[in-house]
Amino acid sequence: MTSTHESVAARPALTSPSGTAALDIGSGAPDTAVGTYRSNALISRMQALTALSEDDRVVLAGLSGSPRVIDPGTDLCREADTPDGILIVTAGFACRYKLRQNGARQITDYLLPGDHCDLRALPNEMRGSIVALAPSKVAKISSETLVSVQSDYPAIAEAFRRAALVEGAILREWLMNMGRRSADERLAHLFCELFVRMHTVGLVHGNSFRLPLTQFDLGDTMGLSYVHVNRTLQSLRQQGLFTLSSKTLTILNPEGLQKLAGFDPGYLR
Repeated sequence: MTSTHESVAARPALTSPSGTAALDIGSGAPDTAVGTYRSNALISRMQALTALSEDDRVVLAGLSGSPRVIDPGTDLCREADTPDGILIVTAGFACRYKLRQNGARQITDYLLPGDHCDLRALPNEMRGSIVALAPSKVAKISSETLVSVQSDYPAIAEAFRRAALVEGAILREWLMNMGRRSADERLAHLFCELFVRMHTVGLVHGNSFRLPLTQFDLGDTMGLSYVHVNRTLQSLRQQGLFTLSSKTLTILNPEGLQKLAGFDPGYLR
């Protein structure tokens, strides 16, 4: 792997195959993210957490401008690095992970467009690594700029604070997944969560979104072997809950998927 250090909301409804609204499962980007800012994932993400003014949106657009293109498999930062700013994922798909001495990997979170890493590490050492899982774009905000922006723009500071709270809530939900849910329930819950998070930044079309994960990635996320992941995917497909083809996930039975997972999107808000 190579390494680089450069650089209130509308609620999405899953729909049935007929196109009629079938299930409301979460919080998404507000309709006020229009025009120039419609495609800016950072603005959509922050605006889903707190109300932003036009000045706030202009500042966030500047912060996420001029991102670097990152190849899959590139470490954005590594454990024990001391960050001198935060990285904003503006496009693509990345993950936080930890490695055991024997090389076994545990994925501890996904970083989707609009997510940042790693505010809580400043100014200390990173306690995990972050790698791009797909072609991605990443912008860097220096520590000095971050402090200045949070001082001058209270709504942006509040959005960063809430994003950190959501990050902690996601980690707790993933711990519940690992300890108290079956393999079928783990996968169903993960797919419900990713739907809500992708919808928030405008990356769900119908009931489909890009999911550039391998079965090994899913196994390292849910604590399952490759064989167990494969069986679980087949089981849920056979129940007619979703299709996963050409790295695109399409949810066919949203009510069934949510019921199986016991999914409540409140922790994402």
